[in-house]
Amino acid sequence: MFNWLKRLGRKEAAPSAGFAQETYQGFAIHPEPLPDGGQYRLHGRITRLNNGELQEYRLIRADLLPSAELAAELMVAKAKRMIDENGSRLFD
Repeated sequence: MFNWLKRLGRKEAAPSAGFAQETYQGFAIHPEPLPDGGQYRLHGRITRLNNGELQEYRLIRADLLPSAELAAELMVAKAKRMIDENGSRLFD
């Protein structure tokens, strides 16, 4: 009946660990699928070292996938597309 009340006190699950980062055009892509109701939400980070400063862009989408592996694979593909389209502007 009041499912939202049950979720209120529940801790969010940590991102799935164990997926290797991938380097693409000077950026590092870190897939970190988030468990969500028995599925996995597309989530991860795009990072770059610029003049000694670590820049980070969090990528999270509404996409829910049946496995962490599939969510990680799709996150890498979307991150590459974002890098192709935006490059350094990701961090502006």
